[in-house]
Amino acid sequence: MKITKIKIENYRLLKQFLIDLEEIMSLVIGKNNTGKTSLLTVINSFLNGSEKSRFSFDDFNIDFKNELKSLIERNLPLESDYKPIGIKLKLFIEYDESDDLTNISRVMMDLDPDNKTIILGYEYHLTYDALERIKTKYSEFQTKEAAKRTENQNYKIREVYDFLKIYQSDFFKSNRKSIEYDKINDKENDDVYIDLDSEKISTKEIINFKFISAKRSVTNKENDKTLSTQTSEIYNQTEKTDEQNEQIEKFKDELISTDYTLSTIYESLFENVVEKVRKFGGIRNDDSTISIESSLQHRELLSGNTTVMYKHNDTTLPEYNNGLGYMNLISMIFEIEIKIQEFKKSKLERPSDINLFFIEEPEAHTHPQMQYVFIKNIKSILNQGITREDGDNRKLQTVITTHSSHIVAESNFDDIKYLKKREENSVISKNLRQLEKEYVDSGEEENYRFLKQYLTLNRSELFFADKAILIEGDTERILLPAIMKKIDQESSDNPLLSQNISIVEVGAHSQVFEKFIDFIDLDKCLIVTDIDSNYDEIILEDDGVTIKRHKNGNAKTKSIKCIANNPNASYTSNNSLIFFHKNNNDINYYKNLSFDWKILRKNRKKQWVSNRKGKLLLVYQTEEDSYHARSFEDAFFKINRDFILENNFPSITKKWLKKYRNNEINEFTLAEKGIEKKPPFAIEILLNSKISSDGLKYFINWQIPLYIKEGLLWLKQ
Repeated sequence: MKITKIKIENYRLLKQFLIDLEEIMSLVIGKNNTGKTSLLTVINSFLNGSEKSRFSFDDFNIDFKNELKSLIERNLPLESDYKPIGIKLKLFIEYDESDDLTNISRVMMDLDPDNKTIILGYEYHLTYDALERIKTKYSEFQTKEAAKRTENQNYKIREVYDFLKIYQSDFFKSNRKSIEYDKINDKENDDVYIDLDSEKISTKEIINFKFISAKRSVTNKENDKTLSTQTSEIYNQTEKTDEQNEQIEKFKDELISTDYTLSTIYESLFENVVEKVRKFGGIRNDDSTISIESSLQHRELLSGNTTVMYKHNDTTLPEYNNGLGYMNLISMIFEIEIKIQEFKKSKLERPSDINLFFIEEPEAHTHPQMQYVFIKNIKSILNQGITREDGDNRKLQTVITTHSSHIVAESNFDDIKYLKKREENSVISKNLRQLEKEYVDSGEEENYRFLKQYLTLNRSELFFADKAILIEGDTERILLPAIMKKIDQESSDNPLLSQNISIVEVGAHSQVFEKFIDFIDLDKCLIVTDIDSNYDEIILEDDGVTIKRHKNGNAKTKSIKCIANNPNASYTSNNSLIFFHKNNNDINYYKNLSFDWKILRKNRKKQWVSNRKGKLLLVYQTEEDSYHARSFEDAFFKINRDFILENNFPSITKKWLKKYRNNEINEFTLAEKGIEKKPPFAIEILLNSKISSDGLKYFINWQIPLYIKEGLLWLKQ
């Protein structure tokens, strides 16, 4: 038995929200403020919260607040046209023949053996009767506010939102339902249901929800004994499961024996004070006679007198001497153990059919390697489920939320649920399986496999970025932070280095990422690539006159690299440009393409088209000083000739550098033949960079190629 999906309405950013859950573990990721914590709190509020403190007005989605405002301020609708509105939670539960149906049989709506889905609905809503009453109450509220204003002209009249903050809990009420599932259309039928409250049917035996919050109390202060306190909790829960009764009984026997010894000592130790109490208290003799006896309790003894120590070489040190990251990890493991013991329940109780466990941001205070270790090991713990000595075992269904790219990198791609903002007041959940389907449907299964491997091994931070820069190679990767700093120095508005921008090296494969870019809906994505201009040259026989030909008689040719404004240049070999511009490889098209036409967006047919309001920009070399470079290196050489010739560049072959100095070759030839390895060249640019005399500006002695500068200025906006 498992929860297959969760549907939420009108709770904070979860306006119309649907998320699918995996059987064992679901990894929920997304940028800040995309509803990850809200998912936890709304489930906990409905399943574990009290009626009075369940929700506040601030929990209402903003659009729902506006809807509620209109209902209260306008004429009362017909009862037949009204459906109760409010915060709603629906749990879609799926079972099979192997499951014990004792508990869920009470909430089944359909006896069709092929329909194995049950929907439990939880609502915090406003009924029609409550709407009538709240409108009346608001009218009275307005009258009182007007009277206050009459008495005091400076009084600020409170509006409907102020009214709702005070009184909404008087009119919104909770309700639980089992809702009919329409198997044919795969949706709920809200009009057909069992009212679980009126029928007095509990859902506690069906679903048990527990969580570990991101707001953990671990510190490494000397007086903090969080871990030691947790050992007591683990002990308490373990005793409930009756798994260590023999050891517990031995523990109690020892305590009773110690009680006798200590009571004798106490009798002598407190003799004077006991006598004083006897003399000064009471009306009759012995009215206030007391004795002080030892009453060691095994629970309290563990709670106050156990200390978690950790080993360091040949000694042990108390928990607060450990690093905060290790303490957080240990505390989380303790907390997981406590929750699992709670899920088991006591020997006289049966575990719930579904046990939903939520772990929020396990990466807190931990370094990347520890995050890798956690997510690897947590799977083995979760896969064990809830194991009891009596054999009444259950599966554990877990949801983990995270901001950690390291945890994502070690997770199963299919487990990932990506939350993204759809509009200002709403977020949606997307499965990575949906992305896989897009690639498969378009015949790009290999591209998806590459993307999956690349993201999990290298660049999972893309999931959490607001903007991204896709670059080809090492040169751009090394230099881009410096280039961004140079641009930020020119204008302090929206500095690039203060934005959430992910730089990803993709080689010549940026087109592989196009569906992923669209899927995660980046605010902006900049692709920095090369124009890769070429022309074809006919191949001659050894005599230098006769043309080599194929069997079909066509002349054999070879591709020749050249600068883009070479008269012979005819096409680009850059796969990214060709892909994003509809298989067009005409070099003149790219040379003449204006900046606005390089900005792209997807149309309804899922095709990339030019649109100045688009979120994707491809930049490549443009003409500068009557020279149209083919690559970054020759573009850099052209505008930084003095910088190259006046500084030390061991990565540039002396022979070709000398020819360049003597104007025997151009920048293109120097880039093609003079640089053996590009990363050392990029590093040498940084090593030869200078700082302004006032120390406020860096990299002042070289210029940025125009195409990169234009792209970054667009990204910066």
